[in-house]
Amino acid sequence: MESTRQKKVSRLIQKEMANLFLRKGNEIAPGKMISVTRVRISPDLSVAKIYISIFPSENHDNTLRSIEAQKGKIRFDLGVTVKSQLRIIPEIAFFIDDSLDYIDNIEKLLK
Repeated sequence: MESTRQKKVSRLIQKEMANLFLRKGNEIAPGKMISVTRVRISPDLSVAKIYISIFPSENHDNTLRSIEAQKGKIRFDLGVTVKSQLRIIPEIAFFIDDSLDYIDNIEKLLK
């Protein structure tokens, strides 16, 4: 179960990462819209797992590789924005959140 501090830091990182992808998303992944769906942070606040949704979902593996290649720059930009609120900027790991694709698939099967 997540502590209150974990929840606050998760929300902060989710908000700032969403703003970062909104501002610099075209540089990171041209032609794609990236949204942050969920952030899970470790109990010691050292690792943040960031779940992202990519639209359009074609070639999302290539987009994820592009994001992973720029992870250091993304972490630096995150650190610049949250430096007054967090003492240590967590390591970040990106994962594809395919729950929307799963929901679409279920709806198609039901129809």
